Amino acid sequence: MATIIGAIASSHTPTIGFALDANKQEDPAWKPIFDAYIPIRKWLEEKRPDVLVMIYNDHITSFFFDHYSAFCLGVDESYRVADEGGGPRPVPAIGGHAALSRHIVQSLMTDEFDMSTFRNKGLDHGIFSPLSVLMENDGQRWPTKIVPLQVGVLQFPIPSALRCYKLGQALRRAIESYPEDIKVAIVATGGLSHQVHGERCGFNNTPWDAEFLELLEKDPIALTRLTHADYARLGGMEGSEVIMWLVMRGALSASVRKIHQSYYLPSMCAIATAIYENEAAPMTESDAAHHLHAMGSQLAGISRLEGTYPYTLDRSARGWKVNKFLHSLIDAGHRATFRADEDGALAAADLSDEERCLIRNRDWRGLIHYGAIFFLLEKLAALSGVPNPAIYAAMRGQSLEEFQKTRNQQVSYGVAAPVGN
Repeated sequence: MATIIGAIASSHTPTIGFALDANKQEDPAWKPIFDAYIPIRKWLEEKRPDVLVMIYNDHITSFFFDHYSAFCLGVDESYRVADEGGGPRPVPAIGGHAALSRHIVQSLMTDEFDMSTFRNKGLDHGIFSPLSVLMENDGQRWPTKIVPLQVGVLQFPIPSALRCYKLGQALRRAIESYPEDIKVAIVATGGLSHQVHGERCGFNNTPWDAEFLELLEKDPIALTRLTHADYARLGGMEGSEVIMWLVMRGALSASVRKIHQSYYLPSMCAIATAIYENEAAPMTESDAAHHLHAMGSQLAGISRLEGTYPYTLDRSARGWKVNKFLHSLIDAGHRATFRADEDGALAAADLSDEERCLIRNRDWRGLIHYGAIFFLLEKLAALSGVPNPAIYAAMRGQSLEEFQKTRNQQVSYGVAAPVGN
């Protein structure tokens, strides 16, 4: 089973990445930042985790307010550096442990955390600013993979401190019940005290930062009793993102061993780091088996329903490229290109030969078996002048006439707009 080897806390201010990219490691004003990460780098080199579960918030880079979630877990195989307005930083994309991500989502949903998931999104300084000083990369790859957990803390209402702590407790069950024998470290990012908007811009509170770090280590429950207004009053409005550190703390044992801590306030944001190791026994095999059984209970027996294929995260991952191509048909320009030169559009798309063949042949049942979702088949059908009942007939291996005989009314319909619209 997977093992949580410990946890890291790190600010994620873009200051860190800026100073690194500008080669300011020995500059007196910046050197304390980099010195604080030396013990963490050594710890990571010694422990050699296979995966970092990184808790962060996006800064309205890859996530916008047209769809803003409280908790959103990355389930991708790779994560690129996001462009935050001036071009992406010159660091490589990092691999994702997609199998662990999917397991965590299933486990958290079992524990009644309604998770969102994401793919094909870049990660901004919330991830790459601390990551680039936690470990080296060779310009092409990083020595570990990540599972990114994005917490929506910028548009209220947001999760409470207590909810974040409880999520951490559920995250521990999720990780420790993962069947593969891997080592996992949890990284909480953000904070400490700072405010970057309004007339209170530039607010810091060093005494509160010290108290927060003390309570995080020894009495995290006390921190769960504070409101968002309390966190803003004590640590600045943006500093209240430190509730994300409670996700990390909740995933550890009640008693932890702190082996490193630092604090530095160079300008706008108090920059802190810490390392914690567990002092509790991991999940037993019996408890893991019980939890895995609970995770599978909602879909238990569904495989016995002939011709039924639940659209799970595994199926979604397999059918990602097909579904993404079909989803592009909601754009009028893509539809026009497809109509004008279907073979050319398919050849230019990021698809395998098998995937192109399935689409070209309008193999409705084959597409479902492959990992497409029906509601994207509707879009291809609408473009192709194929009514929905023809798709249903093909699923059943019948002609349209044969299928219509099984219906109370022999109607035809689809999702295409009226001709001329």
